Amino acid sequence: MDERSVDQTGRQGEAVAKVKADALTDAAVLTYLRRNPDFLVRHPDIAGVLIPPVRAMGEGVVDLQQFIVQKLRSDISRLKLNQRKLIATSRNNLVSQGRVHAAIIALIGARSFEDFITVLTDELASLLDVDAVGFCLEASGEGTVAANSNVRILPVGMIDQLLGSEAVVLRADISGEPEIYGEELAGLARSDALIRLHVSSQAPAALLALGARRPGIFHPGQGTELIGFLAETVEITTRAWLDLDE
Repeated sequence: MDERSVDQTGRQGEAVAKVKADALTDAAVLTYLRRNPDFLVRHPDIAGVLIPPVRAMGEGVVDLQQFIVQKLRSDISRLKLNQRKLIATSRNNLVSQGRVHAAIIALIGARSFEDFITVLTDELASLLDVDAVGFCLEASGEGTVAANSNVRILPVGMIDQLLGSEAVVLRADISGEPEIYGEELAGLARSDALIRLHVSSQAPAALLALGARRPGIFHPGQGTELIGFLAETVEITTRAWLDLDE
């Protein structure tokens, strides 16, 4: 098709559109609206582009109609924004739920206690899409860490210092502690979730830390139900492997 044919086709399309627009008279629109009185209910967005009539008022009298229309438009915009936020939050919650479920399946599917610890300390970061994981136990002494060990050893009382009486603490903007994450990973923790683990009265206090490289990924105010479910799974599975009482 040459340029002349393309240009002719374009002009024909414009002519057809103009004919259709001319055929849509005010009378036709009014007839349709009278037959469909719920049109604005079904299409509230159109209220944002319609121009309401300005009524002639006496001197010193304010026409509130414009203010009402502006408020309605503002309310519609706000509702749309809230709807988008709600949808985004729901999607993020579903993604987080799927990741936690995958982590739990990996933990309970371990073939040995050594495999369980490997999942907990090495694979959990990728399963939960975080950047650093620390699994810590309290022991007497200065908190030295055994060579080639992925389990961090903390001084007695440090977990209470970090969490107080809480089971979970979310920190939005921090510098990760080497005692929790190790020297290599501590710099990757700019926000984190600290989770108290009570494995057994026969076992030392324990801590699971999940760190993210960006501040604000974890922050106070977030729900902790999924994290709590993960912690409970770790506690129960550890007790089962070590044959411990609660």
